[in-house]
Amino acid sequence: MPELNLDSIAARLESLEETIIHRLIDRAQWRVNDVAYLSGVSGFPGAESRSLFELRLYYQEEMDAKFGRFCVPEERPFNKNLPKPLRTVSLPDTGVRLKNYDAVNMTEPLLASYMLILPKICPAGDDGQYGSSVEHDVYAVQAIARRLHYGAMYVAESKFRQDAEGYKKLVETRDRDALMERLTRKDVEKKILERVKTKVKSLQAKVNTSIRNTVRYEPIIVYYRDFLIPLTKHGEIVYLFNRVEND
Repeated sequence: MPELNLDSIAARLESLEETIIHRLIDRAQWRVNDVAYLSGVSGFPGAESRSLFELRLYYQEEMDAKFGRFCVPEERPFNKNLPKPLRTVSLPDTGVRLKNYDAVNMTEPLLASYMLILPKICPAGDDGQYGSSVEHDVYAVQAIARRLHYGAMYVAESKFRQDAEGYKKLVETRDRDALMERLTRKDVEKKILERVKTKVKSLQAKVNTSIRNTVRYEPIIVYYRDFLIPLTKHGEIVYLFNRVEND
């Protein structure tokens, strides 16, 4: 069983922050463009039940699935019934102890939370750039999903190994409140929010605002605080409930 060091996991999560912030800033270069998220107006024949965003995300994941992206634990798809990989994917033991990685799939609440942050970072209105908007939406939600599931799976596994008997007792009694309290580290969460604030500001410090939109740090801080961090901890609990000793 490979070693899982909490410090190295935290460093990996920190590195994913910059990707997420970049993706959100890139999306903010276009207006909210509400029509891109409405069913029946995608322009795709026979796709009345899906929005342009949903179609763009599906076709991206269809391609990703063929390349084997979702064989990696933290890469959880937003869509079901995707094709199997067309290439042989061989991965070392990651340390994740799940029979089915999709037992921890937080993409549905993640997507709902993403739709709430969009109007807070993008200029209001419609600029007609629907294709570009949903393209960058896909990049953003996939980056956020990677960070969420990496944290949920690897942090939970690392913490479990530090006190296996203590966590087993809480899992056996299905004590979600006690698990949440045990998994929560307020000091770490505070540092994350401070770091995200600094990165949002520093990444835009030299932006030419005559040609680029900038994003305020407050909505991204709120997103981390109220959605991404809580969803990650919920994912940790789901992981612990579905964890197996060995495959």
